[in-house]
Formats: sequence, structure tokens, C-alpha cells
Amino acid sequence: MTGRTRTVTWDDPHAISQHVGTLSGLEIARRIVDKRLPTPPIARLLGFELVEAAEGFCAFACKPEEFHYNPIGVVHGGLAMTLLDSAMGSAVQTTLDAAQAYTTLDVNVHLTRAITKDTPLLRAEGRVVHSGRTMRTASGELRDAAGKLYAHGTTTCLVMQA
Repeated sequence: MTGRTRTVTWDDPHAISQHVGTLSGLEIARRIVDKRLPTPPIARLLGFELVEAAEGFCAFACKPEEFHYNPIGVVHGGLAMTLLDSAMGSAVQTTLDAAQAYTTLDVNVHLTRAITKDTPLLRAEGRVVHSGRTMRTASGELRDAAGKLYAHGTTTCLVMQA
């Protein structure tokens, strides 16, 4: 066996959460995109980043790597699920004002093809489908630059006071 090493560093997550209640969800997302707020720890750990944010829309990018592998020799499906959950949930977050917060109630992901370290850069896009007062839904797709679909999903989020 040959060991491999990966070192992960991250910023204090409170650097972002301290702005909940003072900035809108869209303002927080845009500050992460333009690096005025740090990348959340989960994104650092798994190697993905928020690359685009608009009202009702967010996109994350990730290059699949060997450290994402499961025991059967492909990228664990949890990576696709996490990318889509992040994109869809963040899309919902961009619709919230500073006095609101959200939590995921349900997420459903369909994997459509295997992902390996040879898969090109992936982009997960989430879009709000329904924006109710207390419930919001979003859909998402995970594709490569050529448009190949690797996974798609939906989420339902509960909106509450921050």
C-alpha cells in the first residue's frame, strides 16, 4: 500500500455566519464568490467552490479527484449529492432577506453516470422553482463543460426567521 496525503485548511466558519441577520442571502453568496467572505469549510474539504450567484440561482464548480473515490473505484455519489444540495440550497438562500434563514427539508438526487478522476470539471447549477412564504423548492443539474449530465435533483427548503 502507498499512502497519499491531502492537507485541508479552512477559515473560521463564523466569518460567514456572523453576517446572517445583517446581509441578504444574495449578498452573502456574492461576497463568497468574489472572495470578500471565505469559502465554507465543507467546500474546502471536498474541493469545490461557489462560482456564480444571482437571485434564485447559484453555481458551484468541482474537479473530481482520487480523494473522492469510494471502495469500488469511482467518485462517491455523495460528492454529486453534496454539490447539488449546495447549489440548490444556495439558490434558495439567494432569495432570502437578512431577516430570513432556511433549512433543507428534503433533497432528492438522481445519479446518471459514473464520475472518476478523469471526469472534467463539473458544474452544479441550482435554480429556485417555487418561492413561497415558508416553503421554497429548487432544482439542480450537475454537468461537465460539454453538457454531459452526471446527476440532477430537487430540494424543498423551509424558510424561517433568522
